[in-house]
Amino acid sequence: MSTRKGPVLFEIDESQPGQNPAEAPPVPDTDLPAPKGQAMATAAAIAARKPSKLARWFWRLLGALVGTLVSIAAWRFVTDLVTSTPLLGYAVALLMALFALVVVLIVVKELSAMSRLGRVDRLHRDAAKALADDDLSAARGTVAQLVALYKGRDDTRWGRDRLAERQEDVFDAVALFDLAEQELLSPLDLAARREVEAAARQVATVTALVPLALADVGAALTSNLRMIRRIAEIYGGRSGTLGSWRLTRAVFSHLVATGAVAVGDDMLEPILGGGLLAKLSRRFGEGLVNGALTARVGVAAMEVCRPLPFSRKQRPSVRGIIRTSLSGLFSQEK
Repeated sequence: MSTRKGPVLFEIDESQPGQNPAEAPPVPDTDLPAPKGQAMATAAAIAARKPSKLARWFWRLLGALVGTLVSIAAWRFVTDLVTSTPLLGYAVALLMALFALVVVLIVVKELSAMSRLGRVDRLHRDAAKALADDDLSAARGTVAQLVALYKGRDDTRWGRDRLAERQEDVFDAVALFDLAEQELLSPLDLAARREVEAAARQVATVTALVPLALADVGAALTSNLRMIRRIAEIYGGRSGTLGSWRLTRAVFSHLVATGAVAVGDDMLEPILGGGLLAKLSRRFGEGLVNGALTARVGVAAMEVCRPLPFSRKQRPSVRGIIRTSLSGLFSQEK
């Protein structure tokens, strides 16, 4: 019996389905949940968390006890050093006095920053009340306080001069506040918007590119803290360390209470297109969602830090900020 050598030809029935790769059924999608912006949600929960009264009293008493013990030990050390080595003892005493002076100056600066934040907050409340009552005299008084707030800033000089020239021709509270927004606050709104866009872009990039655990949470928290502080400084708050943390807690508490720390495909649709978020890699999708949430936090910070409430035409659009800040992070398929 002879063995057949050479190539063997197998006949394939072209009518059978699935033989052509182009006709192969698509690979089913996995059941992984869509990106939810977990880093921003965690950062918001950390920033908005309020310690209990028992915890606050614990840290207060601990600080007082440690401060008392350190002061007594330092006093005894200096007095013993003066007794044994007078020249060295007086030098150390001078250093400690200078350190105490610096601490006092820091406390004064923090109190001044808190006072300035309170001044901006009072301006915001007075403006809202004048608008609600349509009180022209109260509106003029609020605008005068607003001009005084920005009196020493060179970047608002042109706007203050224009406002002074035109405000006498306005006889309506709403129109007066609109004029103050247009002439005085519009450049500040633009600067604050740029800070929000930069922070959203940074959070999105770090979340998408850095695979380390908790790196996205740290980046989201630090970027948002820096963004809120810069927005407060732009609007005249000049917040210190304690003031920045208090302001951050106020912003995040408002977002958590209103359920605004959430985002979906509808928020990212202007830059992604419908349904594209689910087709992206999960890490990249998380980055875009965290960036979008940062933009939402930034708009809330602008509303909190701004001396005047936003009018309807001046209110920033969260979608517009997302489109500007995040649209360059990928190439959209046509």
